[in-house]
Amino acid sequence: MSTETSPRPDTATRQTAPQEQDPVNQMPPLRKAVPLAVQHLLAMFVGNAAPPLIVATAIGMAAGEVTLMVQLAMIVSGVTTVLQTIGVGPVGSRLPVMQGTSFAFLAVAIPIAEEFGIAAVFGGAFIAGFAQIFFGTTLRWISPLFPPLVCGIIILIIGIKLMPTAVEYAGGGAPAQDAGDFGSLHYYGIAALVVAVTVICNQYGRGLISVAAVLIGLISGYVVAAAFGMVSFEAVAEADWFFVPQPMHFGLDFTSGAIIAITVLALASSMESIGDLTAVARTGVGRAPKARELSGGVVADGVGTSLGALFGAMPNTTFSQNTGVIALSGVVSRFVVALAGGILVLAGFIPKIAALFNTVPYAVLGGSVLVMFSMVASAGIQVMAAELVNRRSLLTLAVSLGLGIGFSFAPEEATASFHPDIALLLTTGIVPAMLSAVALNALLPACAPEET
Repeated sequence: MSTETSPRPDTATRQTAPQEQDPVNQMPPLRKAVPLAVQHLLAMFVGNAAPPLIVATAIGMAAGEVTLMVQLAMIVSGVTTVLQTIGVGPVGSRLPVMQGTSFAFLAVAIPIAEEFGIAAVFGGAFIAGFAQIFFGTTLRWISPLFPPLVCGIIILIIGIKLMPTAVEYAGGGAPAQDAGDFGSLHYYGIAALVVAVTVICNQYGRGLISVAAVLIGLISGYVVAAAFGMVSFEAVAEADWFFVPQPMHFGLDFTSGAIIAITVLALASSMESIGDLTAVARTGVGRAPKARELSGGVVADGVGTSLGALFGAMPNTTFSQNTGVIALSGVVSRFVVALAGGILVLAGFIPKIAALFNTVPYAVLGGSVLVMFSMVASAGIQVMAAELVNRRSLLTLAVSLGLGIGFSFAPEEATASFHPDIALLLTTGIVPAMLSAVALNALLPACAPEET
């Protein structure tokens, strides 16, 4: 009897051991988990707050509404992070992935908000979230349309299109234009300081200093700006200590051009999320991500984007910078990242924290986002670099860049004869670039080996 039953415990041990030993499913003690969660927050906090701050200030929102948009971004990003890491049914990769507000959507959100109002941005995002959910559930069939070459082109265009906004902020932004000293050297000097500190910390710093380089650069510029009397804490003093946001505060407006433009970006963002999920799995766990993890991760992106639209938050995506925190700490517990999401939610219910970001001078923010926008463009080059080895790929890149950049910076008269919705899609630059990249990638014949 003993010889018949003895293999069973061994088999059970062999079957359960991988699950028990899987570092993704282990929770460190709180004394270790809390500092690790704070590290994740430091790595993404500025990148999460900057997009709503940029959109709100670009369209001239009042200080209270700017604070509210940053506050909502924190809450929705925290909730989506918990969904992504803990998972609910088919939603969530159950990997240690931090969610945050996406910079990619700024390229279309600002012109849409300026022309149709902020409600059109949230209406488009609400529909785009469902497109992402559909994309996640049908990933195996749709993903061939978006190989690294196509995704890299889209990401590169996004970064290029955002750079003028960063330079405008570095020159002082709207307040400086109103004051008549836009482009003054002291604004550019502060922005240059932020860039310099960020680069030095990232390249020469160790541990958390390198990971939180953007935050350290922003704080350095903020301190110098405050010393010169460029910081006002009036918005912080007026903000409440606690506030529960109400859904539909900014409303939803469904404009066809906005829906199409934001949906295109959402699909591109989903492909970027797949790359982040892959990086986390390979860096942290040493394996390729499972199909279930990729699908659940993209679905979580979509749920976060639609949920955010209802509450007035910009679309959500995975944050690649938090992969560096995992590599730095060696801890890949999804519960640590979920804890970071929970802290982010709690912080979002304190408007004074969000209001503090509203005190950041434009020049400081400009230096910070210049680095981040440039990194977006660099990431696009990195994504498609492996495929730029033949004339076919180079031609696809050339035509897509020509259409994307050309329409982005063309005068309004160039698209005056088109329907307003079509003109909006063209001037985003991203839509014509993506359509040409997808079409050329699908239609151009593969190069023979001697043509590479």
